[in-house]
Amino acid sequence: MTQGTDADTATDTDSDSDADRAIATAPALDTDALLDDPGIRIVVCCGSGGVGKTTTAAALGVRAAERGRKVVVLTIDPARRLAQSMGIDSLDNIPRRVSGIDGEGAGELHAMMLDMKRTFDEIVEAHADGERARAILENPFYQSLSAGFAGTQEYMAMEKLGQLRARNEWDLIIVDTPPSRSALDFLDAPKRLGSFLDGKFIKLLMAPAKMGGRAGMKFLNVGMSMMTGTLGKLLGGQFLRDVQTFVAAMDTMFGGFRTRADATYKLLQAPGTAFLVVATPERDALREAAYFVERLAAEDMPLAGMVLNRVHGSDAARLPAELALTAAENLDGVGIVDQTAGKAGLRDPADWSVASPEAVADPSEHEDIEDREPDPEQAPEVATRTETVTEAASVEQLTAALLRLHAERMQVVAREQRTRDRFTALHPEVAVTQVAALPGDVHDLAGLRAIGDRLATGSTPAGAA
Repeated sequence: MTQGTDADTATDTDSDSDADRAIATAPALDTDALLDDPGIRIVVCCGSGGVGKTTTAAALGVRAAERGRKVVVLTIDPARRLAQSMGIDSLDNIPRRVSGIDGEGAGELHAMMLDMKRTFDEIVEAHADGERARAILENPFYQSLSAGFAGTQEYMAMEKLGQLRARNEWDLIIVDTPPSRSALDFLDAPKRLGSFLDGKFIKLLMAPAKMGGRAGMKFLNVGMSMMTGTLGKLLGGQFLRDVQTFVAAMDTMFGGFRTRADATYKLLQAPGTAFLVVATPERDALREAAYFVERLAAEDMPLAGMVLNRVHGSDAARLPAELALTAAENLDGVGIVDQTAGKAGLRDPADWSVASPEAVADPSEHEDIEDREPDPEQAPEVATRTETVTEAASVEQLTAALLRLHAERMQVVAREQRTRDRFTALHPEVAVTQVAALPGDVHDLAGLRAIGDRLATGSTPAGAA
């Protein structure tokens, strides 16, 4: 997400309400207490895409395992960063044991990546006899549905969560929700898939199979004639036949989909489940987080708190942006001047000596200066003076550049603080823990442990508050 300009910041500030400007302090989120609670069996990390849900889920899994719990982390992230950071060559639909979990009394850590199609196939194989299952799995419409129907990934994530919980093999299940455009997709998927299965088109195709006999065949002929004349021209007759074959084979399973979705939904509402909303201190991410907090409250789902990722700070926070910019401008007078296209550059040292009072005391000295022969005796002195001036100018130039960088950093810190204050003013009840922005990505267990430490301590970057 790109950072806004100063003009954007000014607009944001002008549009803030008095409530938004009020500085509120959010309660601290104690992630260790959450992970140590034996009553918590499921932790769901949710939030919009690109906010660090996968890293947060993995770091919580490592920390919980090293504090004695038997944990499985379910990720739906196609980037496979979780596998890499945990030292596993690949993750699939089967939980894999992670080695390297240290600490006295450490538990176990398992990790897996949702295979959406394989999960759908497993449901078919478990709830249909061999011949019918084979017919479903080979059906072109089913293959398309299981691989990419809108909401299928989120629905299958909930299916897999229900399967893991039913096995009762792990103390704690940590779910990294799909990288959806909206965090609400995870909660909306069962309803969306249910609406598809209950839709008029599906019911029309299911009717012949339910009626049976000659009446059913008559209805089928009439129905297919209607569709051949209309939908068939748009979708193709073969597509419609594939859909009807799929519906006929899946008829007995439709109710099971809805039943399991309802059961998993109730599991998410149970006291043993805790939601963690993950966000970054950016306007869009926190707006999405606010929507999710409100939705969880409306659905009576237990919210543990919010993880605020990639928070910026500065070890020199006592120097405000305004003073830093003023100091940089003062240093400009030494040797940094505006060049073409508004860029800053270093003046030629020869220009400085000409512009000095000593140099202009006798204008006649500068007549035909280019025609004069250089004085060998003065050459070393001139060279030394030039090097000294250039070195001083380089120091001033570097200092001014650093001051400007610091000013930009402090502006980012101030903007993030305003954004956090807005969220806290709207939702003062939400406990928050902060994770300072890291210079690079997390690639191994050591990096995940470092993130876990920051989650536990609520590390506030210097100058961030």
